[in-house]
Amino acid sequence: MDAPHNVFIEGRQKAKISGVVEVMSFNDDSVNLSTNLGGLAIKGKDLHINKLNLDEGELVIEGTIISLNYTNKENIKGQSRGLLSKMFR
Repeated sequence: MDAPHNVFIEGRQKAKISGVVEVMSFNDDSVNLSTNLGGLAIKGKDLHINKLNLDEGELVIEGTIISLNYTNKENIKGQSRGLLSKMFR
């Protein structure tokens, strides 16, 4: 069973996220991940991953959090297939 997806933000300096399936990419300005409810893009400044446990679906990010943007599961699946199909042509 998937862990429930929750996001807890503490003072825009720390985000605790559950239900994380995969971290797609990250740098000082953004963290892009896949959750059991779809994609999540986090924008900010001086971001770093403080804790990552994919077995339990937990992620902790620290830094200045500016925004969170969700995408739905259908968009993620469609993008993944499109990207893979382009690579294997």
